[in-house]
Parts: sequence; structure tokens; C-alpha cells
Amino acid sequence: MWATPLLLTVPNIALCFTEQYSIAAKITNIVLPAAFYAIICGLSRNIGRTVLFMLPLMIFAAFQIVLLNLYGESIIAVDMFINVATTNVSEATELLGSLMLAIAIVCILYLPPLISGGILVYRKAKVEATAIRKFRRTSLALAAAGMAMLAFTGFTVPGYMATRELFPINVMSNLASAIVRTNATAHYHNTSENFSHHAFTTRPDSMPEVYVMVIGETSRAENWQLMGYGRPTNPRLSQRNDITAYPKALSESNTTHKSVPMLMSHLDATNFGDSIYYTKSIFEAFNACGYSTAFISNQRHNHSFIDFFGEQARHCEFITDSTGLPQHDMKTVECMIRHISRSKPKKIFMVLHTYGSHFNYRERYPEDMVHFTPTDNTEARAANRPQLLNAYDNSIRYTDLMLDSIINLLESLKVPAAMIYASDHGEDIFDDRRGRFLHASPTGTYHQLHVPLILWMSGEYRHMFPQKYASAEMYKACNISSSASLFHTMIDIAGISTPYLKPESALTGGKYE
Repeated sequence: MWATPLLLTVPNIALCFTEQYSIAAKITNIVLPAAFYAIICGLSRNIGRTVLFMLPLMIFAAFQIVLLNLYGESIIAVDMFINVATTNVSEATELLGSLMLAIAIVCILYLPPLISGGILVYRKAKVEATAIRKFRRTSLALAAAGMAMLAFTGFTVPGYMATRELFPINVMSNLASAIVRTNATAHYHNTSENFSHHAFTTRPDSMPEVYVMVIGETSRAENWQLMGYGRPTNPRLSQRNDITAYPKALSESNTTHKSVPMLMSHLDATNFGDSIYYTKSIFEAFNACGYSTAFISNQRHNHSFIDFFGEQARHCEFITDSTGLPQHDMKTVECMIRHISRSKPKKIFMVLHTYGSHFNYRERYPEDMVHFTPTDNTEARAANRPQLLNAYDNSIRYTDLMLDSIINLLESLKVPAAMIYASDHGEDIFDDRRGRFLHASPTGTYHQLHVPLILWMSGEYRHMFPQKYASAEMYKACNISSSASLFHTMIDIAGISTPYLKPESALTGGKYE
């Protein structure tokens, strides 16, 4: 009865050290929730049953502790709940296998009261009446102090909001928002049904064109040789003289379920939340212009906008659905070759969604692609950073092979062609004293947002549209939002006219800002 409220307050105490709350807010964040938990525990003399009913609160607390262990700060954000809903089993298994310390901590904290609660229910044990009366008086006194602190904090701390700084109220608020967004996502097909880019091509229908957009996964620019990294992670692309690299590109989201739809649509972070439910992807524009369109993904269906957008292509293929496990990304190139060989139209547009450098890095490439060693210890610990970095850099080298293979394939077609590559977001790999790891943290870092962006155009394309190539080269030293630019750059490269095209966001139109 006394221990459960204290155990549930552990995340509150931890947040007092990780968050920049005022002193009054920190005191409120401990006293008021502890009183709330205590009042619940004192509702019934059947304490075993009461503790079992508090399982949802223990899940919140456990989730928060794991999050703090992983990211070092912040409450469970809306995106974290959506990530849980859209992450497949294989992804979750790989991650949880590397968080054994955090999982052990929450098990030590919350399994004993649950087990004890079950035993007490079985024994039909109850708290003595005198003991529970004393406990209730203490709980009410604590609640009165907590409410007084809440009022004091609200009056004295500018901008204080319980829905932001009071755990678990803030997490419950975020969960409610996530449920609302998930419900809106479920109705996407209805809300977007009438959307049209009103697109048309400005080029002859008889003119062959092949364009490919490659969306990377968890690849950060600072580990790309093309972007100035000291290791040879791009041995193939760095030898080419027809690659335009943009070393100052940032993603507008550190989460896949937001960043990929932005890359595939005219939306960016300023209008994503309001407009995503009413928008269709870049495929709708290319379909209207008579292209053979294809979406080939090395990730599984997760009922997100990525799925919805991909399914708007005339051919949609999730190559991992049949196996249940991610394949190496060269499988997407094999699918691409098959699609091009059987495509009757002369105009082709494809999006390849890769698995890139997603953790566990060592699983993202075949054994014969091991270059940096050792990679034998990939548990999520700062002490393992050298091995983690070796495995991560090997995955970048494998991406280098894949992109070079795509370019060679497009070159062999001898038609105007282009390929643009951008990663959805980057990754933290215990880079500094904060000890951050992975991505999708409630507060982003430069490592998570600095992404590689490269553009390739075939000799035939550069000959036919030299101004496009000149423009792409002219802006390669500029600051770029990949989220805001990729759609418009791809549309401009293909010579498609649409009211949704922003010339100031296209890197190839000569009007980039």
C-alpha cells in the first residue's frame, strides 16, 4: 500500500533531473502524483486487487523510464505512441534486445507489486481498518499539499501547463492526441478522395523518361564520405563525377512516419498536421501524366501514410511482407529491374523505400560487405560505440553499392533519367556526453536531422536539359530542407506542371530560395 505510490513516482523524480522545469513545477510533479497514486491505493482494503488495477499506470511509468534510459530526457511524446502503433514486430524485437538494462530496471520496480497483488488477491488478504484509515489521512494531506503547489505553480510560473509538465497527466494528454490522429489516419481514404494535383506534363508523350526517388532510412550525412566524412563509406559514388551532393540538408522530422510522407508529397512541417489527411502523394501527379509508377518498399505494411501513399502507385510492392523480416536493400534494385523490363509506357517513375541503416546495423548488409571491424558487440551501450559505428558505416557502404547499382542501371537505358536520394532522418550513436542513441526522440538532435541528399542525372538528361543540371550544381552549397524540397525538385526534373509546385523549393528550377 505504501510502496506502490512510491514506485509509481520514480519517473516523476527522474524527470526532475532531466527536464528544465522550475523548482515549483518539480515539487508539484512529485507531490501531486504521489498523492493521486496513494488515494487510489487507499480506496479499498483489498490492496492486491487495487494494485492489479493500477497496471496501466505502471505501464506508463515503465515506458517513461525506458524512454529516459534511451534518450536521456523528455516525456513520452505523441509521436512515440504513434511509433509504437506503426513499428513492426521485427523492428521492436531488434530494439528491445538492446535495451535489456532498462527493461531489467522496470521489471525490478513493477513486477514485485504485481506479483504480490496477485498473491494477495488469491489469499483474499485485506489491509487492517486502522492502517488504511491512517493511510487515507496521509494521502488526503499529501493531496492538499499537492493541489496547493499546483495552484502556486500556476500563478507564479509563466506558461506553466499541467498537460506539459505534470506526469502522467502530460503523457495521458499525448496519448489522447495520438488516438485522435490515429483515428483521423484510419479515415484517410475518405478525406483525400477528391484531391488532385491537376498535373500535366510539358514534354511529348513519346519522349522516354525514367526517374527514381530513393528514400533512405536512418542514414546521417556526417557518416557519408561524399559529405566530408573521413572514412571511405562511399567508395563507388565518390569516384563518380556526375553526382551532385548537398552537405547542408536537414530533415524536418526525426520520425519515419512523418518524414517519409513529407518527402513523397508537397507538404512540409508547417502544414503536415493540418493537410496530410486531405493530400495525395507524388504518385498522383505522375499517374496523371501517363507514367508507369511503382513503389517498392523494403519495410512492412504498418497502416501509416507511407502505406497509403505507396499504394497510390500503379504498382506497389512490400518485399518484406512475404518473409516477415527486412531483406537487404539490393532486393529493391532487383524488383526495380523487373519492373522496368516489363513496363510498356516509355515514361517511368519509381520510389524505392529502403531499410538503410536502421538498427540493428549489423543486420543491414551481407557478410561480404563487412569492411570496418570489429562489429561483434552491438548492444545499445555507450561503451560499444566503436563497434556500433563500424557496423553503421558498413551499412552506409552497402547503401553506396545500392545507389551506384541504380545509377548504372539507369545509365544503361540511354534515355533522359535522374535519381534523387535522401534519407528520412539520421541517428544518434552515443556521439556526445548526452549519451543519446537512435532517433525519434521527443527532442531532436543535429545527428538525427542532418541527412544525406544527392542527385544524379544521366548524360542524355544533362544534354537535353542543361539548365536543370546547372541549377542543381549552383545550389549544392545551400542550406536545404529535404522535407520541403524533394517533391518539388522531382516534379521540376520531370517537367510536370502543377499548381502545387513551388519553384522556390525546387533545386533544379533556377529559383531556389
